[in-house]
Amino acid sequence: MAAPTDVSNPDEHSAAATARCYALVPCAGVGLRAGAGGPKQYARLADQTVVAHTLAALMAVPRLAATLVVLAPQDDAFESHAPQFAGPMAWVARCGGDTRAASVAAGLQALRERGAQDDDWVLVHDAARCLLQPAWVDRLIDACLPDAVGGLLALPVADTLKSADAQTGRINATLPRTDKLLAQTPQMFRLGLLQRALAAAAAAGRTVTDEASAVEGLGLAPRVVLGDYENLKLTWPADFALAARLLETR
Repeated sequence: MAAPTDVSNPDEHSAAATARCYALVPCAGVGLRAGAGGPKQYARLADQTVVAHTLAALMAVPRLAATLVVLAPQDDAFESHAPQFAGPMAWVARCGGDTRAASVAAGLQALRERGAQDDDWVLVHDAARCLLQPAWVDRLIDACLPDAVGGLLALPVADTLKSADAQTGRINATLPRTDKLLAQTPQMFRLGLLQRALAAAAAAGRTVTDEASAVEGLGLAPRVVLGDYENLKLTWPADFALAARLLETR
């Protein structure tokens, strides 16, 4: 992976030293593909719910000033599914939107209303990446704090990469994988930058599936920080069985 960006401006070094880090967890989705009979973040996995596992990992990272969970306005179930998410650094905002980008944008505004500033860092993490380890979050923070843009956890593509015709269901090309990455979360950017990026994407009618793609839309290049194969996102029914087996080995 690339070396950290050199930030030579003393004022930027001072800002980096004083900036706080916040986690933001968009948790307003319904998880239809997971087949969990409800929002996948509230499905049981081992001894607690998916989102409870996720939040426990984030709360174990001392450098996070707070963790904000963004819920749908009508969500009245969260507290019963994550009863241990409590205390002065455990924040909830029922302002989620119809898309991930809308929920993240609303969450950024909620952080600002709670005192977060433009130069503070926000680590956006999927509620359904419940195998997160605090060490991976620390690795991302270490790499991004001195960086001018920010970055994300990601993995190089290991398998042969194909494209297929949606109509015939047959392969139509084998794609080069040398420069391909699987994006993960957390994704870490300064609050002000990420707000501008999401607003620009919305104004242009661009669909963004993660925060890095919004930042890329401003012509910036996020840093790649090595992720982990266990940092999987629960999307399909089989993912839950795999996650349960991985939890048993810990």
